[in-house]
Amino acid sequence: MHAPHSNWLPDWIKALIQSPKSALPDISAGVMMSVLVIPQSLGYAALAGLPPVMGLYAAIVPTLVYAYIGASSVSAVGPVAITAIMTSSALSGYAAGSLQYVSLAVTLALMVGVVLWLASVLRLGWIMQFVSRGVSAGFISAAALLIIAGQLKSLIGMPIMGDSLISMARSLTGTQMLIHAPTAWLGLGLLGVLLLNRSKSAFAFLGKAADFAKRAFIIVLAIAAIIMAHVFDWAALGIRLLDTLPTDLPHFALPDLHPSTVIALLPSALLIALIAFISSAAIAGNYARLRSQPFSSNRELLGLGFANIASGLTGGFAVAGGLSRTSLNVALGARTPLASVVCALGLLFILQMFGAYLAGLPYALLAALIISSVVSLIDVRTLKSAWQHDKADAVSFLATFIAAITFGLNVGLVVGLLISFAAMIYRSHRVRVAVLGQVVGHKGGSEHFRNIERYQTRTFDNLLILRIDESLYFGNADSVHRTIMTLSHEHPRANEVILVMTAVNHIDLTAQEMLIALSAELTTHERRLHLAEVKGPVMDIIKHSPVTAALTGQLFLSAQAAVETLKAKGEDWHGL
Repeated sequence: MHAPHSNWLPDWIKALIQSPKSALPDISAGVMMSVLVIPQSLGYAALAGLPPVMGLYAAIVPTLVYAYIGASSVSAVGPVAITAIMTSSALSGYAAGSLQYVSLAVTLALMVGVVLWLASVLRLGWIMQFVSRGVSAGFISAAALLIIAGQLKSLIGMPIMGDSLISMARSLTGTQMLIHAPTAWLGLGLLGVLLLNRSKSAFAFLGKAADFAKRAFIIVLAIAAIIMAHVFDWAALGIRLLDTLPTDLPHFALPDLHPSTVIALLPSALLIALIAFISSAAIAGNYARLRSQPFSSNRELLGLGFANIASGLTGGFAVAGGLSRTSLNVALGARTPLASVVCALGLLFILQMFGAYLAGLPYALLAALIISSVVSLIDVRTLKSAWQHDKADAVSFLATFIAAITFGLNVGLVVGLLISFAAMIYRSHRVRVAVLGQVVGHKGGSEHFRNIERYQTRTFDNLLILRIDESLYFGNADSVHRTIMTLSHEHPRANEVILVMTAVNHIDLTAQEMLIALSAELTTHERRLHLAEVKGPVMDIIKHSPVTAALTGQLFLSAQAAVETLKAKGEDWHGL
């Protein structure tokens, strides 16, 4: 017997109730994440032109909401670079940090949430089907590289700013000192230690306790860094340290929803919602694929929608699934959304009880942690595989990657989507029309009809059997017409043309008109047009259209039935 309320519980909570010990890795990861996301959240709020505390607000309640509703088991939702940059861009006409600016940022987060929620109601998650593997991998790889480049400011003291290589290069123009030596020594040293910690050989001597030791090592390293920062006065050396944290709690309030405000922010809300969903779904879907877990795009829309609504109602700004946050969450050992719950509650607890003790945490440590966790997401393996097996996906990867690192993630994602659509249209336009023959069996002809170029087949002088390997619509109707007429001219003795429709799942009005015109044109050459193996949905369309009336031939249930009815006495043999 299940408890009456069990249907309201996500599957991961039910699994933890049945096996409480399985929660230990998530609790460990959540505790460490709660410490490490504090500087990151503060930084993203500043990047958006908002008070730092808003970054913390965006990392607490929205994270809890997504953990309960969202589609991914490990995606860490919160303030991220993409939403921070887009919020700043959307409100560029206002004074950053002003009360009006803050109010509009909160309103924008709520609107983004409503847009995403409505998209989930309309089940628009299918949009992700148009993001190819190449585009997704290229986008994630570019995001990882840009995150690494952006962290150089904290890792080695390089005064780098921007969301693309162009803007980053411009930010360094005229700068005399590109590296701050004390910061660089500390940051590179920490990065080396963390990369070593991630290796398989690290703590291998501890056996089963090796994984726990790796995660605990990060906390020990953070505590040691804070102590050393105070003992050796790293601030005097110019090393950037975390300041005293604000301790105000998130509070519920309805933002400004005046019609003029909503209308002014709607275009930005739609764009942020689209980018946040695609980038979050790409990241979450990638980890779901790596972990062989199911993933629902519509569920992702719902989770992101309510997370942004929660952010807008608790004084935060627009949130999404962050690549650096998620990769760090996974690197720390997260397995279920419990890690995000512990992180959010831990963040709230730390701010209230131990916020003062975190002052002195070097930003170089956070940068090293982020870099060590995202470097593995630069997906060279997928690029190599695509180049060997699917050049179009390789081109999509490279175009998305180059556009994203050169002009920014927004542009890269748009370029990737356009390439995905272009590739889809190109492939559906170039329809393969195969000439079929009857497969030869050990007792003569079989009931199977295959491409004469690939199989040992038997063909018939008076029959031209063609298989259309794509649904018919306005984008390919003309090319299919031309191909069929070309093939009919190449087989002058075939006065019966049979179209095998096994691969045709839909036929639009333009394609129906094409079949009518094709039948008429073949008639002028003293040939008849027949259809065979028409699928039910397609038959439902054409039986009430002029196609069946204009057809000079017949409708056959199978290619075999058409051949038996129409073949002449003479026959030729063709084969490989």
